[in-house]
Amino acid sequence: MQHGPAVRRRKLGAELRALRTGAGLTSGEAARLVGWHQSKVSRIETGASGVKPTDVRLLLDAYSVHDPQLREFLMVLAGSHEGGGRHHWWHAYRGVLPPTYRDFISLESQASAMRTLETSVVPGLLQTPEYARAVTRAAVDGLDEEKLDALVEVRLARQHVLRSDPPLELSAVLDEAVLRREVGGPDIMARQLARLVEAGRLPQVRLQVLPFTAGAHIGITGPFVIFSFSRTSDLDVVVLDHLTSSLYLERKEDLQAYTEAFDALRIHALSPEDSMDYIAAIGGGA
Repeated sequence: MQHGPAVRRRKLGAELRALRTGAGLTSGEAARLVGWHQSKVSRIETGASGVKPTDVRLLLDAYSVHDPQLREFLMVLAGSHEGGGRHHWWHAYRGVLPPTYRDFISLESQASAMRTLETSVVPGLLQTPEYARAVTRAAVDGLDEEKLDALVEVRLARQHVLRSDPPLELSAVLDEAVLRREVGGPDIMARQLARLVEAGRLPQVRLQVLPFTAGAHIGITGPFVIFSFSRTSDLDVVVLDHLTSSLYLERKEDLQAYTEAFDALRIHALSPEDSMDYIAAIGGGA
């Protein structure tokens, strides 16, 4: 069984390998200290398999790691007490969710903040059921009704992070094309735009519109998501979606580049207040 998203497993494995090396131990010696086979240590260090929080404690004790902040950081990577009490509800949908989508949901459920640029569709956390169904049907060709229903259920269940305690803080910049693209027909689109105005007034949500009049901007290369975590910025990650997969960027240089890009987009976008008026005006004509 693999515990947690792949991006976390790789980061945790690298940290544990560095600590083992620093303790002057081979993987075989480390395995003997905790009563495992050497292959288990190797799988953990390469991110090929996950590791339970109890197993991380065993390794940290074996490596004589006593720094409380470092131990807490590694326990967070292993999935201990993550997400402010948000449960791993998506496990019930493992049969219909590809691994990359499960990784995305796991990060989303555990993050404290999410920054996103959307250039084509309304962010999943703010979609109405009808809009979510229309988008899912268009994005995944040939779905039977049962699988379509399940994927829409997942999309709507993800939205609970905005109502959890503490809630996820969502900051989204929407290209005007998101608002103009008629998904599901005029009635569905009108209700979706009304939902955006309603969501934009929530204290944990910040919506800004990037109007067509802004011209070319740094976001024209495509949408992206930045997940941030309250315990440590070392967990922050950028997610880029492709047609058949997702790319996770963990390097500090990538995080800095996308953070700067998002900040630039916010400067060029309408203010949250003006954005709500803009969305409402478009919705009135939808």
